[in-house]
Amino acid sequence: MADSGYKSISRLDSPKKGAHGWYVRVKYNGQIYAKFFSDSHYDSRKESLQAAVEYRDQLEKQIGKPRTERVVASITGRNHSGIRGVQRITRTAAGYRAYQVSWSPEPGKPMRTSVSIDKYGEKEALRRAIEIRQEKELEIYGRVLPPKPVKRKRRKSARQSTP
Repeated sequence: MADSGYKSISRLDSPKKGAHGWYVRVKYNGQIYAKFFSDSHYDSRKESLQAAVEYRDQLEKQIGKPRTERVVASITGRNHSGIRGVQRITRTAAGYRAYQVSWSPEPGKPMRTSVSIDKYGEKEALRRAIEIRQEKELEIYGRVLPPKPVKRKRRKSARQSTP
């Protein structure tokens, strides 16, 4: 938890730069959103904090991030399933292949289960893993979180050269 008592909001006091206020930093789906709320712009330190909290709450709603004091798992570059909290694993020594599902029913309590690819096949194991993850999101956040938007690579148009 940040020193403000609010997730994603930190206090910045820099006498050399004359900067005193609250810094909101929200990270979601690989994007970072940041904004500074200066005490001098508001009537007091308390009012600048209130503005920062309102901004954070509105921003999270706008980008689709659940309003929670918990950590919300992101889809990282190492996640090849494309589903938050679901990753394909292989335990080489045992030759075990599965989709591992991760969630946190309460802060600081990570949980995992896996669905065997050998038992169910690739597609069915992934389907079951996604279903488990969505059930957990409903329990924790009250809704299923949207997938990370897919960034599409732009095609370069082939320019014809003139002879």
